[in-house]
Amino acid sequence: MNITIIGTGYVGLVSGTCFSEMGNKVYCVDTQESKIQDLKLGKIPIYEPGLEDLVVKNYDHRNLFFTTSLQEALKDCEIVFIAVGTPMGEDGSADLQYVLDAAREIGEIMQKPLIVVNKSTVPVGTAHKVKRVIQESLQKRDLNISFSVASNPEFLKEGDAVNDFLKPDRVIIGTEDKTSEEVLKELYAPFGRNYDKIITMDIQSAEMTKYAANAMLATKISFINEIANICEAVGANVNDVRRGIGSDKRIGYSFIYAGCGYGGSCFPKDIRALSKIALQSGINPRIINAVEEVNKEQRKILAKKIIQHFGEDLRDKSFAIWGLSFKPETDDMREATSIVLINELVTKGARLKVYDPKAMEEAKTNYLKGVPNITYASSKYEALKNCNALVLVTEWKEFRSPDFDEIKTLLKEPIIFDGRNQYNIKRLQRMGFMYYQIGVKEC
Repeated sequence: MNITIIGTGYVGLVSGTCFSEMGNKVYCVDTQESKIQDLKLGKIPIYEPGLEDLVVKNYDHRNLFFTTSLQEALKDCEIVFIAVGTPMGEDGSADLQYVLDAAREIGEIMQKPLIVVNKSTVPVGTAHKVKRVIQESLQKRDLNISFSVASNPEFLKEGDAVNDFLKPDRVIIGTEDKTSEEVLKELYAPFGRNYDKIITMDIQSAEMTKYAANAMLATKISFINEIANICEAVGANVNDVRRGIGSDKRIGYSFIYAGCGYGGSCFPKDIRALSKIALQSGINPRIINAVEEVNKEQRKILAKKIIQHFGEDLRDKSFAIWGLSFKPETDDMREATSIVLINELVTKGARLKVYDPKAMEEAKTNYLKGVPNITYASSKYEALKNCNALVLVTEWKEFRSPDFDEIKTLLKEPIIFDGRNQYNIKRLQRMGFMYYQIGVKEC
């Protein structure tokens, strides 16, 4: 099929590349000329395992094209996906400016029937707004070209997005006509070899499914973090509690790891947007609001533990920070716990030596730009030198089995604050470490 993807951000680039991997002819469109030129050279703007190789291969095979011209991209197009950003507005709602701008431009350019698909995460009712905007643009051109609008939300985990797209758990397709449904089912059939993974529904339900899925996962995270805080207060161990409840197949082990809070581009934004959707519909979203409140406090928990141990005045203290990205296998620092932690510690006068396998440049140029008292280390062990304690924030694989003898030698004091409960508490205690976890009574 001939496909156009509007937007070469995280969702758009992964989607377009994976569609091209299945033999489709895909045009990826973006307004940034420099970004398009970089993509043509195989320079990927994000870190995502496996993506660069697929981009280069399919561009060389002429299955994948990059352009700033939507007119060029729509020339032979059958399906156009809108995969632009929906940033959070000042009131917490999703900002649909870029989605509706894309719809308007489609209506101004299209010359033949199209299926227009919302891939961006958008509030319920957005597809109807997109349809209206396209129709208005066609009317201004005095044209009557048939088109349909569908919803096809993405469910991509950063750090495993290529695998998620190529081998999806499910594909949600929301349409209002059978023809569009069958075309989209045919497009996705190679990703599952059958239709078992494809779930069709009305457009509003498809739009809602994305928010509901992220809200459920965020709820599990905030729930186990609240349980962790109770565990600390009563002397229980959340790691044991997790095993106890996770063995119940109705609960399962996924997303019930206690830690220092969730971040990223999806959960925080989507939780707030869903809350706004509910309020606008006359519903008080008590659970959804509580999920965000618990997470907001949880992101401060490492700083609280550090201050409780060292005191409010940290001017003569240095800390090694392992991990800056909001999760492993990505350089994404949006809403990362590390930002909250670093700002809290710097405010108290602390000096920090930070290290992350992939997010160092993002930190320097964007998220920590101008923050004082930060040194960027060349390795995890370099970050430890002459620091009073190690603080683990992001559970990258290279942090999972470090040399604890080396850590003990390099630190001024054998103290570890573990925001992801990665290590064996009994082993570290035997080695003479003071080891702080989340949801475990302080040692």
